[in-house]
Amino acid sequence: MLFETPQLDAAERSVEADINELREQLQYRLRRPQRWHGLLRRMARGRASRGSNSIEGYHASLDDALAVADGVDPLDATDDTRRALVGYRDAMTYVGQLADDPRPSYSADLLRSLHFIMMSADMDARPGQWRIGDIFVRDEAREVTVYRGPDVDDVPRLVDELVRSLNEPVASESGLVRAAMAHLNLVMIHPFRDGNGRMARCLQSLVLAREGVGDRIFGSLEEYLGANTQAYYDVLGVMGGGSWHPERDARPWIRFVLTAHLRQGRIELRRLRETMQLWEELERTAEQLSLPERTLSALAVAAQGLRVRNATYRAMTENLTDEGASRDLRRLTDAGLLVPVGEKRGRFYRAAPQLTALRQAMVAERDPRELADPFQ
Repeated sequence: MLFETPQLDAAERSVEADINELREQLQYRLRRPQRWHGLLRRMARGRASRGSNSIEGYHASLDDALAVADGVDPLDATDDTRRALVGYRDAMTYVGQLADDPRPSYSADLLRSLHFIMMSADMDARPGQWRIGDIFVRDEAREVTVYRGPDVDDVPRLVDELVRSLNEPVASESGLVRAAMAHLNLVMIHPFRDGNGRMARCLQSLVLAREGVGDRIFGSLEEYLGANTQAYYDVLGVMGGGSWHPERDARPWIRFVLTAHLRQGRIELRRLRETMQLWEELERTAEQLSLPERTLSALAVAAQGLRVRNATYRAMTENLTDEGASRDLRRLTDAGLLVPVGEKRGRFYRAAPQLTALRQAMVAERDPRELADPFQ
């Protein structure tokens, strides 16, 4: 027996409709390719990676998460954090490939393969293998056990049941809800020694992508969950009640996930507008100063408070050599748009006050109601 999907009530259906409308708006605005769309997608991937790994205690700055996503060594992240970010990057790259499968299906082997990719840097986690004993989730701050997974002998049967439910979807169940229930059931089964949370979020992203719920990059909830980790833990605590209790009503979880999708969708739509506005401002600045168009990516990243390095700038710009990148960054510094910090290999660039002011003006115009609780 797994957690069963509750029948949505009128309030939940209304919120789901609002989410779908937001996703349609986002897709419509992304339909006509713009140069800044790549920047928007890159930032979304970096935020998702940072969010998912922060839940597990691997904390990285956004610019380090972006660097790892681009295959560049981070500046500050520890080696453990770098490995976690790489595992997440590779697993989500595989999710992107799986989403395009013309005959999609789910299997226990698929879940174990994703787990191997995600956790392969830590062999103690038994990547790609089910756990071999009982498992307990500890709250180290309070020194108490908050959850005990189902008996180890039940794990293969429960995973098979989850896989069957995904391969035989209920017509009345939306992709949003199906992905949410896949997340809940996998994290509660806790089939692996480690990495269960990351795997549950990875599975949710895969189901969302395969169900065509919005854009595959912007459909992720991992940034939201990373920013609201305690609320995430709290609702999972309610669902688990200390141990495996699939008879519990999953409605609190569904409402939590719907709220997360609505808030994240509003944030993504706002970011799209802000990025477009920022890019237009930077285009005018570049034209006035006769700067190459390719430098706009570096300026846009710096304007958002991130560090720009030669290697990360090259990752954003096709066919640019190390020497060419250095030349561009010196030119932006001479123009008073970037400020260099450090020397040689450790050098990076931050936004000058002129760029920072552009971003601050946009932040000041944000509507705090985008984070309102839709069920209040």
